Amino acid sequence: MSTENLSHSPEQQPRKPRVAVVFGGRSSEHGISVVTAGAVLRAIDRTKYEVLPIGITRDGRWALTADEPERMGITDRRTPDVDELAESSEGGVVLPVDPGNREVVYSEPGSVPKALGEVDVVFPVLHGPYGEDGTLQGLLELSGVPYVGSGVLASAVGQDKEYMKRVFTSFGLKVGPYLVIRPRVWERDESAARRTIADFAAEHGWPLFVKPARAGSSIGITKVDDPSGLDEAIAEAQRHDPKILVEAALTGREIECGVLEFEDGPRASLPAEIPPPDAHAYYDFEAKYIDSTPGLVPAPLTDEETAEVRRLAVAAFDAAACEGLVRADFFLTEDGEFVINEINTMPGFTPISMYPQMWQATGVGYAELVDLLVSAALRRPTGLR
Repeated sequence: MSTENLSHSPEQQPRKPRVAVVFGGRSSEHGISVVTAGAVLRAIDRTKYEVLPIGITRDGRWALTADEPERMGITDRRTPDVDELAESSEGGVVLPVDPGNREVVYSEPGSVPKALGEVDVVFPVLHGPYGEDGTLQGLLELSGVPYVGSGVLASAVGQDKEYMKRVFTSFGLKVGPYLVIRPRVWERDESAARRTIADFAAEHGWPLFVKPARAGSSIGITKVDDPSGLDEAIAEAQRHDPKILVEAALTGREIECGVLEFEDGPRASLPAEIPPPDAHAYYDFEAKYIDSTPGLVPAPLTDEETAEVRRLAVAAFDAAACEGLVRADFFLTEDGEFVINEINTMPGFTPISMYPQMWQATGVGYAELVDLLVSAALRRPTGLR
């Protein structure tokens, strides 16, 4: 080939970064994850990024799905499912575990595997076990693919409410009274475990909240007003996680605050208040996602209270070594003290969710929020940091 021909060859346009939005998953929060993914797919800037939607079915198959966010909303009080969006009931997507190769491959039984191109960053919008708990993050670390959100340790801590509280306590953050019943203890001596719960109730009073230790979206949580409801509450929590948490009820206002990673470090949003939902005993799954109980954004707090909860939210983010985003949930007690309840490393991210609403009130719209999270992931190196 002559140099003349080379000099006239058109310049190759650099391709846009490719974002794989991964959603669904094996946890009880599968449907809400699909709803979240629909919102992200609608908001992501297609002039800036290429998008590859990948759904994980309830049984763990990675499926290539249609890029149709309009089909990913709540309809007739029912959340969507990855199986309804998958392009094939048998085909699967494979992410390489070779850091030198980011080529995603799609295959179906009896067909030649098809390369789908390289992925530059993964936006995992999975909630709960097998997605938000460090397992997926570990896979992505092995693959050498950048991803949105916290790493393996912070994701695991953020999912396990027992160890989350232990980390917060070690960093000087105040948590409410709680009790952990591990599966081995329950299996070895159920009567002793029940006596431990009875002693806890005698010390802190009723009601108690019984919840799975490693679940979210208020799934599996029961408010127990007296001993007669304890058996059913324990069974419901154990249906989602063999390790359960028993918490004393705290009297106070529910305050939430979002944390977002900027180039100069994490910043906190204006906080929100979750008023007691009229039709629900507490802020449960139905109140959050189906009946959409509105929060107060920004929360009606004093300037001093607002500054303090924002400071504590960033402190919780740092204590758990989080990255990307976190929603920190607090109780403001009657004596004016903030008690941290939990953090969510991949909080509800639908347009009606509190995390986007808090940032909207702080001056960061939904589409900009998505862009900031993807940009932060692309900046961050994989591996130990």
